[in-house]
Amino acid sequence: MNILVTGGAGFIGSNFIDYLLKTDKLCKVINLDVLTYAGDLRNTESFKSNERYTFVKGDICNSSLVTELFDNYKINAVIHFAAESHVDNSIDSPVDFIKTNIEGTFVLLEAARKYWMDAPFVVKQEFENARFHHISTDEVYGSLGPNGYFKENTPYAPNSPYSATKASSDFLVRSYHHTYGLNVVTTNCSNNYGAQQHDEKLIPTIIRNAIQGKNIPIYGEGKNIRDWLYVEDHCRGIWEVFLTGKTGETYLFGGNAERTNKDIAIKICQLLERKIPKKDGSYKDQIRFVEDRPGHDYRYAIDFSKVKQEIGWQPEENFETGLERTVDWYLGKYRKLGEMD
Repeated sequence: MNILVTGGAGFIGSNFIDYLLKTDKLCKVINLDVLTYAGDLRNTESFKSNERYTFVKGDICNSSLVTELFDNYKINAVIHFAAESHVDNSIDSPVDFIKTNIEGTFVLLEAARKYWMDAPFVVKQEFENARFHHISTDEVYGSLGPNGYFKENTPYAPNSPYSATKASSDFLVRSYHHTYGLNVVTTNCSNNYGAQQHDEKLIPTIIRNAIQGKNIPIYGEGKNIRDWLYVEDHCRGIWEVFLTGKTGETYLFGGNAERTNKDIAIKICQLLERKIPKKDGSYKDQIRFVEDRPGHDYRYAIDFSKVKQEIGWQPEENFETGLERTVDWYLGKYRKLGEMD
């Protein structure tokens, strides 16, 4: 199988490629990444020398490049991670999100349709099993109140430019299945955490600011709730759905680990106190509540019973052990970079 992975130098994409190359010993992976702020080739160190791995620096919006990759590498699978994903950045500069998340997804779908199919619902014989797997987010469903869970049939209600563009890309993928018969699956996941996440995200920010003696910024009163999924569990689920999910279907991944942002900050501070105690005071003293961001969704939570029943997937890492593994990884990173006090 010749798999085009987009955004494979990013957080989830790089973890997935590492998992995939270890799990499937026959596949070849072509990683297409433009290397914006969110992509980092250091994330690919563990597999960059693998003979079944190829890196291509390029933009998913570049249709001629994408077409060339399909031709040159005989692509028969796409796993599409590449996206602008920082909500705050989407508020400040939504145009980049429109281009990458919507136009980029369209370019990939068109390339797959033209390369794999002769006409609507007429698949070329050599691509009968070719599949396009689109990676999305629970944020497309909007905000939950104190009760209830997102399910695959929850109406879309995106509240930020980021989630609106991801919702648009989800609909594009759906349309290519229903209009052309393209073999697609979509997975939407809750907040991921683990090694190699971008430093601007919540958990890395808490860790970095704590050990550097800086204020730990938490939006509002820290009461916003997210469901946390360990990235290795997510990668395993992606591959299992890619292999056995029903064409045209959507599957939701959740971590069964709802926590408020304040709880996350306190838990990380407690872990740091045990690992590298402060000389004076407590890391928790550095927590500062800052002005909330516009349109900040209150709560996300996922019912993943469909993927559990149909695919047999469920998270294996519990939040406490996963968070400790994550903290240890970042402490190692920041020590290596000389960013610890």
